[in-house]
Amino acid sequence: MQPILSREQIRDFDRHAIEVCSVPSLLLMENAGRGAAELVHARLADHPGRVFVVCGPGNNGGDGFVVARLLAARGADVRVALVASPARLSGDAKTNHAAWVGVGGDVLVVGEADLERLEEELSRAAILVDALFGTGLDRPVSGHFASVIDRVNRAPAWRIALDVPSGMDANTGGAQGAIVRADETVTFAHLKLGLATSAGAERAGPTTVVDIGVPSLAAQVGSSARFLEAPDVASWIGERPLATHKGAAGRVVIVGGSAGKTGAALLSARGSLRAGAGLVTIAAFPDTARLLDARVLEEMTARIDEQAIEASLDGILDAADAVVVGPGMGLDARARTVAEHVVLRHEGTLVVDADGLSHFSGRLAEMSGAKGKLILTPHPGELGRLLGITAAEVEADRFGAVRTAVAQSGAVVLLKGARTVVGSPDGLPVVNSTGSPVLATAGSGDVLSGVLGALAAALGDPVRAACAAACIHGLAGESWEKRSGVDRGLVAHEIADEIPGVLAGLRRLPRPIAP
Repeated sequence: MQPILSREQIRDFDRHAIEVCSVPSLLLMENAGRGAAELVHARLADHPGRVFVVCGPGNNGGDGFVVARLLAARGADVRVALVASPARLSGDAKTNHAAWVGVGGDVLVVGEADLERLEEELSRAAILVDALFGTGLDRPVSGHFASVIDRVNRAPAWRIALDVPSGMDANTGGAQGAIVRADETVTFAHLKLGLATSAGAERAGPTTVVDIGVPSLAAQVGSSARFLEAPDVASWIGERPLATHKGAAGRVVIVGGSAGKTGAALLSARGSLRAGAGLVTIAAFPDTARLLDARVLEEMTARIDEQAIEASLDGILDAADAVVVGPGMGLDARARTVAEHVVLRHEGTLVVDADGLSHFSGRLAEMSGAKGKLILTPHPGELGRLLGITAAEVEADRFGAVRTAVAQSGAVVLLKGARTVVGSPDGLPVVNSTGSPVLATAGSGDVLSGVLGALAAALGDPVRAACAAACIHGLAGESWEKRSGVDRGLVAHEIADEIPGVLAGLRRLPRPIAP
């Protein structure tokens, strides 16, 4: 998994490279600009025409001048704007401005009276390179710079941001006032925290990491998260022994289902089976179990005794390798009794989802006393209710919300959404790289809970199981979208049915070479 760095860590990265490794800062800027220029040049095949680079007064602007010079050296038609007086430039940015001018490059200095001229120039560009502000921005963008960003966003060009879109908080992905809406981003050395959030990914577009001429220094300066990709998951999922039988393949119990919500439990069970569980049982009260019996094929059902809820649950869960509690379970008093007993008293591995989480709204800290290994799978609204904040506040700082939830519950926490985050008490948060908008469909989370139950049973490691489930679920959405050619219309059981193909694809990936 690749390290993800915060604003502060990437600043330390540069300082360590310069002061400890003796790599000149000017060379780091040249290398960053070279990597970005190669990407921009490649995009000219799809967006032929003029490249317009909009530079700010800091080092991000210096990167922009390097990009302009190297593109011009390759024969591209390049124009540059500087949203500051040249007299404000200093250090490496000043040097690279001089180098651009020295090789014959023109610079349009954009003051407040030059916005119409800038807009006219931008209208002629095929590609627009955003080099206004980088990761160091720590204040809202307003005034003249906000007016420039407005023109940048209205330009018909393909927008490529350098490091992060200008105006983005590099730690949260949030907008600091005005923000550039990039079509794609090229970032330097390492992925930044903000780019790994759902809001950041939406604003940055697809992101490419380019090296700046030094080995990774994350071990020296630290990292804030890790980026999970399909090869990571492939390395965890081995082939089954020839003698594997259904009992050895994993026993999963889904505690869920209620009148009007039987589909949630069935979808969770289907996800478990498609992810490789050998035996899946849905535990429900008798009235619901009768409804389920009319629909199940491969799944089994078990009845929770309403007169002896705790004892009957203990008997049902006794042989389970993993338990999923919550899908469609309901929010009435007897469901609450089930949720509290299973979550707090069961001693095995437990996935808590949907209604199972809702029963603990505002009571998250009580989960720290659970006897088993908990994996919580909230969406932002559910996590907000657990923490006593709004879903918007969760989305504004996904890493912070997960960190707080882990600290209060002592559990592994999988926060759903684009760029799913998995947090745990003993390691850095993990950000999933896979997914697709097609997954925004009713029952998608129920399938994920079942997949996670199967993987928890198979892998025996709650953190790896959560990471693998998020990755595989995301790949299932990608696979369906690629085959169908549309970004909507997927129904939840189709997610489950994509999973064997996803697992086959993971088996075909190259395996890491053993040390």
